[in-house]
Amino acid sequence: MLTDTHPDAEAIRQELLRCHTAAEKFSLVRALTATVVSLCRQGIRERHPEFDERAVDLHFVEMNYGKELAEGLRRRLEGDHG
Repeated sequence: MLTDTHPDAEAIRQELLRCHTAAEKFSLVRALTATVVSLCRQGIRERHPEFDERAVDLHFVEMNYGKELAEGLRRRLEGDHG
């Protein structure tokens, strides 16, 4: 594994993770994912202060899932399902 963490610290981290239940590990993953999404949305707001929340949402979708999906979502939100 490529890491900048000292091998002793990595071994301790691995051992601590082994002690968690699957539910606890999933909770950690969910929390990390929520943090990453929040930081990404914050970055969009900082780069595009003119965006309202819908524009932030659509930009987030475009950045992470592609322009085609974001455009389809935009059309759907505007009520144009065709």
